[in-house]
Amino acid sequence: MRLHNFALERFFARWEFAADLLLCASDIEGWPLHELLDLADEDGRRRWQELRLGYTESQGDPALRAEIAALYERVSADDVLVFSGAEEAIFALHNVLLEAGDHAVIVRPAYQSLAEVARAAGADISRVELREAAGWRLDVSELEAALRPNTRLILVNEPHNPTGSLSDRATFDRLVELAAESGARLIVDEVYRFLEFDPADRLPAGADALETGVSIGVMSKSFGLAGLRIGWIATRDRQLLARLAAFKDYTTICSSAPSEVLALIALRARDRVLARNRAIVEANLPLLDGFFGRWGGVFEWVRPRGGSIGFPRLVTDRPVDSFADELVRETGVLILPGTLFADAGNHFRVGYGRTNLPAALGRLERYVEATLR
Repeated sequence: MRLHNFALERFFARWEFAADLLLCASDIEGWPLHELLDLADEDGRRRWQELRLGYTESQGDPALRAEIAALYERVSADDVLVFSGAEEAIFALHNVLLEAGDHAVIVRPAYQSLAEVARAAGADISRVELREAAGWRLDVSELEAALRPNTRLILVNEPHNPTGSLSDRATFDRLVELAAESGARLIVDEVYRFLEFDPADRLPAGADALETGVSIGVMSKSFGLAGLRIGWIATRDRQLLARLAAFKDYTTICSSAPSEVLALIALRARDRVLARNRAIVEANLPLLDGFFGRWGGVFEWVRPRGGSIGFPRLVTDRPVDSFADELVRETGVLILPGTLFADAGNHFRVGYGRTNLPAALGRLERYVEATLR
């Protein structure tokens, strides 16, 4: 396997901890440890206080898997496999499901590894474009046209990174039908699930929608606990889970014991965790609405429907890469050029899950006033 450099992660390696303010972070403001521990129930406190720093169960702690399963309608603890973040889950999934001669259909733009690991595993990839003019929503007819007899998987991301779009229920239901009819496995990257702006828009989970459907989840995004590096795959296909578990023996083997306990505490208190995180998003989003409203001749903004990220476009002649580079060097504010998602439309990602967004947005506005007015 030969993987191409991960452009986005190399960018963050350079700038994430060098920039003063991140206006492009994909996650929600991280929880302080003491605040998370304050949410622990009696069992959670006992587990934390008595924790021994040994190996953990390779599938994940049974209590943690039970709490993850409770996020779904038709999933049990035995249908969950815990990974060290969603990235490991993606890596394992593509390596187990795909080989040379296989075909996969994957949306674009998207997090690079969703397609890159599939390519490196030997599969031929068809990309279904999400377009700004269509509100970044999936055109399921284009996806249907991309299917082939050797299509092994269909991979979508709902709510979507980097655009914040979210398919409607009719589109998702048709997607499920196409997967069932074609025999392709439906994989849904659901790391922003539970951050839909209107809970009525929440789609069924991939693992609930089909017996062979797969849901990818993580504690990093909606739950605001990126530092735990706890992700998972949920599927009712036990044979697939067994293959994934065997593959994981060659990667991390098991997860961090402290991280599993902290994830368990957070999931048992998920209503409070998610309420705090949604409050941050709900406070920040109107500030972005106001900014893009004031600068309508400079930026185009398709308002997201979920998650904590959006994908505005710089509509001037200036390339977004040079704009982003000068912005961080002059102001300390980091945005993420869309070129890191293989986008050629002068878009950039903004993140609005951090409490310091007002300060970052203020610096951006002063820079725009000085350079682009």
